Amino acid sequence: MLDIAEELHRWVEQGRDFAVATVVAVGGSAPRQPGAALAVDAEGTAIGSVSGGCVEGAVYELCRQALEDGESVLERFGYSDDDAFAVGLTCGGVIDILVTPVRVRDTARRAVLAGALAAAAAGEATAVARIVSGPAELMGRALFVRSDGSYQGGFGAHPELDRTVVGETAAQLDAGRTGTLEIGEQGSRCGAPLTVLVESSVPPPRMIVFGAIDFASALVRMGKFLGYRVTVCDARPVFATRTRFPDADEIVVDWPHRYLESTEVDARTVLCVLTHDAKFDVPLLRLALRLPVAYVGAMGSRRTHLDRNARLREVGVTELELARLRSPIGLDLGARTPEETALSIASEIVANRRGGTGRSLTGAHTPIHHDPAATPGRRIGSVA
Repeated sequence: MLDIAEELHRWVEQGRDFAVATVVAVGGSAPRQPGAALAVDAEGTAIGSVSGGCVEGAVYELCRQALEDGESVLERFGYSDDDAFAVGLTCGGVIDILVTPVRVRDTARRAVLAGALAAAAAGEATAVARIVSGPAELMGRALFVRSDGSYQGGFGAHPELDRTVVGETAAQLDAGRTGTLEIGEQGSRCGAPLTVLVESSVPPPRMIVFGAIDFASALVRMGKFLGYRVTVCDARPVFATRTRFPDADEIVVDWPHRYLESTEVDARTVLCVLTHDAKFDVPLLRLALRLPVAYVGAMGSRRTHLDRNARLREVGVTELELARLRSPIGLDLGARTPEETALSIASEIVANRRGGTGRSLTGAHTPIHHDPAATPGRRIGSVA
């Protein structure tokens, strides 16, 4: 739902009634991940998507029905062997979808969801928790949690339930994850089990590109395409200009290691070092490889790579730290042009993030969709 927060926030501001269908969990080769949403207003206008087209028509009708009934419903869609044209996922996957009406008359639910949509639309970190299975009276109830730990709404069943869900939701928000939780209706493992969908909306992750070269311009465009907030940093003001990098969110003229020391990074940040100049690379990578970021890659030939590693060892970088370095940067696509090289780098970043191998899918027997963030136990269906 939060993936279409801006549009839904406008609908709330306009006083529209609508129903929103949200992917709760997926199995097999499903096209969309938990949190993906489709919404339908009272006039029949639809926005978003839950399946890339496979079951949109059926979900659209569920939304129209939910607007009439005022009740939340959880529906499962899967592949039909008997009739490939029946409602189902012809790709062979299974998705569970929660449909929730958000009408003006439903004041409590609308207030909670409206608050979450406003925060997400404004770019604030926020997470929504909704009960998707359990006692009928709790279905569709929601609360939302802000980055400071404060929250609005609740389930009204048991005080400990709200406290537990707020704590779990805050943890999911901190990690930027969307997925489901299974807990007892009294907030512990006691009582009937509840399934709670937690959707997180966080500011876009950062990509910092060091080195204002031609290859960087193509990588900036690719980073924006993938949803990153992209910064270009170079110590040379003649190269680090808005004219050369019109698509960058930020352009910084500073020594790379000095900028990295002063800027904010997190576990989703990717660092791409394209300078391949020892006076920039060594102090920068010495710092970068000790930061809790998602990815550190450095451009250069294999000879440059060996020389750079030797220099990094000389300044105290350990073998464990060096093992984090993706160098030469990118996957082996045979890339030559800046655009092809940017695709190579972006492919490695995606593979690193999603747990992919980088091998061709043709003839492979591995899953198409990987989920490295999912862990066994209480948290299921979780994606970064």
